Amino acid sequence: MKRFFSLLLCAAMLLSLAACGSGGATGTDANKLVIWHDKEDAVISALSEYLSQAVPDLDIQFEKKTSLTDSLKLVGNDPSAAPDLFLFAHDKIGVFAEMGILAPIEPLLEEGTLEDFLPMTLQAAAYKDTLYQLPLYFETLLFMYNRRYMQDNEVPATTEELYSYMENNTGRGRYGFVEQHSTAYYSAAWIHGFGGSIIDSDGNPFPDAQAVQDALAYHLKFVRLMPGETEYNTVNTLFLEGKADATIGGPWMVPSAREAGIDLGIAPMPTVDETGLALAPYSGVQGVHVLKAAAEKKTAAVKELLGVLAKPEIGTSLALASGCAPANSACYEDSRVAEDTLVQAMRQTAEIAVPMPNIPEMDVMWTVVGNLLTDVNLSGKDIPSSFQGAKEQAESLIAGMR
Repeated sequence: MKRFFSLLLCAAMLLSLAACGSGGATGTDANKLVIWHDKEDAVISALSEYLSQAVPDLDIQFEKKTSLTDSLKLVGNDPSAAPDLFLFAHDKIGVFAEMGILAPIEPLLEEGTLEDFLPMTLQAAAYKDTLYQLPLYFETLLFMYNRRYMQDNEVPATTEELYSYMENNTGRGRYGFVEQHSTAYYSAAWIHGFGGSIIDSDGNPFPDAQAVQDALAYHLKFVRLMPGETEYNTVNTLFLEGKADATIGGPWMVPSAREAGIDLGIAPMPTVDETGLALAPYSGVQGVHVLKAAAEKKTAAVKELLGVLAKPEIGTSLALASGCAPANSACYEDSRVAEDTLVQAMRQTAEIAVPMPNIPEMDVMWTVVGNLLTDVNLSGKDIPSSFQGAKEQAESLIAGMR
């Protein structure tokens, strides 16, 4: 791992020198803070409006980056090219922490600031027991259904109930349930439902080999009642066109479903009959990260900014503006947030959701698990041998990083 990050740091320093004078400098004004992000307009508009009132003495500049992670790897902590903070998902924290460019968040916050934050969001924001992100909101996958076909009293509480529904409502171009069954991000919920995981906190792939294989074998019978093509566009189209009664999808599907005139229902994830555990999807926590240079040179401004971003008012604004599920539990006391079925569904799912691993080793697992799922679900290959091959590949790739 040291060799991997030494090379990464060397590349960052060389390229950051080339970036000097390119117009990306943060400037010398102690009250000017540049924040990189990759978010939709509604989120940034809500943040800008809130901050203009909450910290009028600060000059906050949001800059959108389409390849934010790559850009940060290039500039590192170079004060002439790097931002002061960035707004991004938590899953790359480990990479940037190992690069040495992130500042711990807690020393920049007043004592007690994080007391109302959902535990899942703080777990996601920590790497090696250090908090590197101030969580703002999170997303999880949800069980969604079309009330035109699946009535509220038919929503499956368990996976066996789901399977029975699929058997009775699949055929002639219609599906009882569809999902991206051969994509690691979606299938992780089934693995978690068997008590397994894709990788542990120490970077060991498939720590409970039997649980993963049991999940693959059990999930396979559901896969056989779904279309072989499971790309996002295929699954999305089937549901939006009324050819699939239910799906597991993210909150980003909700606006399209409502525009399509679907009477959308959202329900808790089914429980796996064999284990008593719910299908537990990954969660992605979006929040603010501080670069070391800004924490050292613009300490007062950074502390002031983080202080107002930790308040429930901004979480409520984001929930109302974009359907974001706030990280601060105090936001859910607002009646407007409490009445939002989408936000409340994600709040409920947060109780079982598993934060996406934020360790660098996870980067190789997306491809390894995707290939394993393709072999088992689409190519019909033997589960034990396919799994063993995937495990050996993962171990080899991870060893190459260290």
